[in-house]
Amino acid sequence: MTTKRSPENVTILPRDLRFDVATANNGHWLNGDPVATAVLNSLSLTFPDGERLFMDAVRGYKDKLSGKLAQDAKDFITQEAIHSREHVMLNKMIDRSKYPVDAIEAEIRERVAFARSRGKMGMLMSTICLEHFTAMLADMFAQHDDLFKKTDPQLRDMWRWHAMEETEHKAVAYDVFLIASKDWPAWRRYFRRCLAMLLISYFFPRNITNYASSMLVADGYTPEEAKKAVKRFLWKDPSFFGRGWKIWIQWFKPGFHPWDHDNRALMADWQAEFNLVAAE
Repeated sequence: MTTKRSPENVTILPRDLRFDVATANNGHWLNGDPVATAVLNSLSLTFPDGERLFMDAVRGYKDKLSGKLAQDAKDFITQEAIHSREHVMLNKMIDRSKYPVDAIEAEIRERVAFARSRGKMGMLMSTICLEHFTAMLADMFAQHDDLFKKTDPQLRDMWRWHAMEETEHKAVAYDVFLIASKDWPAWRRYFRRCLAMLLISYFFPRNITNYASSMLVADGYTPEEAKKAVKRFLWKDPSFFGRGWKIWIQWFKPGFHPWDHDNRALMADWQAEFNLVAAE
């Protein structure tokens, strides 16, 4: 069976954009909804340390890369560095005197340190699974842009830009993994990536649920009310994670590649918009 790779005409363009996220300091910045804001803030808190892990995971195999993939890896790292910078700015807007931001960030650092302790391949396995999650969420953002209908345009655009670039580079780490594991038997590659995804699919939603719930407790919810509200948002209405199940399950198909789900057309308008902004 021929090993798949990203299409040659998929290009990755780092756009050094900066967004004014000051209105996030006003509390429930996402449509005035405390639950939606808690979930997106929790996601944002994971990005700086998480994306540094992704960058280092890909960088760890740079000596094995050549041609277009070597350039894609460089552009992936640049995109992720810029994403991390912008989310650091957003995270600074969260009221640390009210919300348990320091405790959440400490737990995130602990989890990232554990991922790093598993070595180069362990880091890369975590990266390919979490990149699949972020690509799934990016697709959901594009299909349901109404999520940000009452949100400050700068905040909305920051998340749209991030989602669009996650789509552009969604297969880079996976292509690096295919190179790094090229001497493995096919069954081993399949087993390892499926096991990794099952573990990530349990821990990542659980962690976001816990982080967002602790934010809502600070808003006055009881712990039980908070967890129920977050789970409803993630899995029922608007089903923030649940809407992506068709993309998630593709992972378990033998011979899977992230570009089996080719959603470039869905992102084309956003891409054109942010290319213009970047060119200004």
